[in-house]
Amino acid sequence: MTDLSRTEAVRAAVADGFPEALSDLAALVAIPSIAFDAFPREAVETSARAVAERFEATGLFDQVSIRTAVIPATGETGMPAVLATRAAKPGCPTVLLYAHHDVQPVGDPAQWDTPPFALTERDGRLYGRGSSDDKAGVVTHLAALRAASRTLGDDFGAGVAVFIEGEEETGSRSFAQFLADNREALTADVIVVADSGNWDAQTPGLTVSLRGNVRFTLKLRTLAHASHSGMFGGAVPDAMMATVTLLSTLWDADGAVAVAGLTSREADTPDYTEDDLRREAGLLPGVSPVGHGTILSRLWHQPSITITGIDAPSVANASNTISPEASVVISARVAPGQSAREAYQALAAHLRAHAPFGAELSFSDIDYGDAFLADTSGWAADLAKHALTEAFGRAPVEIGQGGSIPFVADLARTFPQAQLLITAVEDPLSRPHTPNESQHINTLSSAILAEALVLAGLATS
Repeated sequence: MTDLSRTEAVRAAVADGFPEALSDLAALVAIPSIAFDAFPREAVETSARAVAERFEATGLFDQVSIRTAVIPATGETGMPAVLATRAAKPGCPTVLLYAHHDVQPVGDPAQWDTPPFALTERDGRLYGRGSSDDKAGVVTHLAALRAASRTLGDDFGAGVAVFIEGEEETGSRSFAQFLADNREALTADVIVVADSGNWDAQTPGLTVSLRGNVRFTLKLRTLAHASHSGMFGGAVPDAMMATVTLLSTLWDADGAVAVAGLTSREADTPDYTEDDLRREAGLLPGVSPVGHGTILSRLWHQPSITITGIDAPSVANASNTISPEASVVISARVAPGQSAREAYQALAAHLRAHAPFGAELSFSDIDYGDAFLADTSGWAADLAKHALTEAFGRAPVEIGQGGSIPFVADLARTFPQAQLLITAVEDPLSRPHTPNESQHINTLSSAILAEALVLAGLATS
C-alpha cells in the first residue's frame, strides 16, 4: 500500500466510523463523571466502565482493565482509570495514548443553554460538559484506533497503551503513583496527550510549551474574635480590609504580576490581536487587557495570579461586624523554565513581606504542577505535523498554553526516552470548564483523522 493510498483508506475509514464516534461521545457525556470530593464517586466508576467497554470492544488489546492508585499525600484511593495494552510486533514502536474521562462541575445550570449532560448539536458544535474537555479526547483515541486497525488489518503492528485518567480535573493526585505502579505497561516510544487546544477550529495546534501552576489557600487573621464595627471600626483592622490590601500588592497598576522572583520566558509568539482576545475570552466593551508585552507572551510565557475563591461573610449574611479572618485561594500560573516550588516560595515570601497591620498569615492545601517545554525535533513530531497538515488541510501552529497540564511533566520525568506529542480537540470557542462547553464537529473529525494517520504511520514503521 502506497502512502497516498493508505492515507485515502484511513480517511475513508474515519468518515465511515464517525457516526459511531459521535454516538460514543453522546454516551460518555451523559455520565456526570465529576471527580471532586463533593460529588458521588459512583459516577466516575460508571464512566470508567463505559470507557473500558468501548476499548475492549475494539478487539485490539491484549488486556483492558480499570485500575486505581493510592494518593501519596493522603493514603486514599484515587479515582478509577482505564488501562489497555497491546504488544508491538517485532520492529514496530509502541505508542501511549492519554486522555481523561472526568469532567468539571457544571456550575450554575441556569447559565447553560442546553442540558449539560445531554450532548446537543447546534450550528456545527456539540454542547455538553466534557464534550470537548476531555471526552472528545477519549473518543479521538478510540475512533483513530478503529480506523487505523480497520485499514491495516494484520499489518497494524504498533504496540499501543491507552491510559484514560479519572481525576485530571482535580489535580491528578494519584497520577505519579499510577505511573510508578504501571510503569512497564505504560512504557512507550511515543506519547500522545489529547488534551490541549488548537489555534482555531480550522487550524491545528501542536503544543510545545505549558505554564506550570501553584495553588494554595491563604488565611489571614487580625482578631481573636469578631467585634462590633460601630464600636471598634476605625481603630481595628478587619480581616477583609487587610486581605484586600495585601492582595492588591500582587499586581502593578497595569495588572502585570509584581512579585519578585517570578520569572518570564523570552520567546517569539504568532500574531494575535487584542480583538482576538476580546472575542475568545469574552472581554467586556470598555474593559482593557492587563499586563505587558504581546498578548500571547502574557498567556504563554509570563506568570499570572488569579484569586479563584474566597471565604468571607456573604452579602446575605452581612452584619455590622469586623471579621476576624478571611481565606482566599490563590492560583498562579508559572512561566516555562521555572519550577512550581520556586514560584511558591516567591509568592509566600512576597505575601509575608507585605502583610498589612501585622496580620497573621497561614498557608495550606498547596498544590504544585511544573511547566513543560517540548522537543519537536524528533521523527514523531515530524510524523504528527505531516498528519495534522493532511487532516486539517493547514500546517499546524506550534503553540504554548497558558493553562497547565501538570501530569505532562510527570510523563516526561518517568519516560525520558519517549517523544511526547500534545495534540488537541478543543478550539478557542470550546469554553472548557465553563457553562456551554462545546466541541466543533469538523475539528473533532479532523483530529481523529490526524491521529489515525499517526497510528497508521507508526503501525508500519
